[in-house]
Amino acid sequence: MTDELTTAKWFKSSRSGGSRNCVEVAFLAKGLVGVRDSKNSSGPALIFTSDEWAAFTHAAARNLA
Repeated sequence: MTDELTTAKWFKSSRSGGSRNCVEVAFLAKGLVGVRDSKNSSGPALIFTSDEWAAFTHAAARNLA
């Protein structure tokens, strides 16, 4: 998994406004999703299943409404 995280295509939200104070996300093999701190790109990353990621983004969107 470490190799996959190193070569992953990480991205930030278009709403980050170029700030370094945000998270980056990468879609990985087997439906997994990586999340890391944009200020520490070589640091640890959290890995979520697609179901966990869907639950998180759904809850976050619901709380913004």
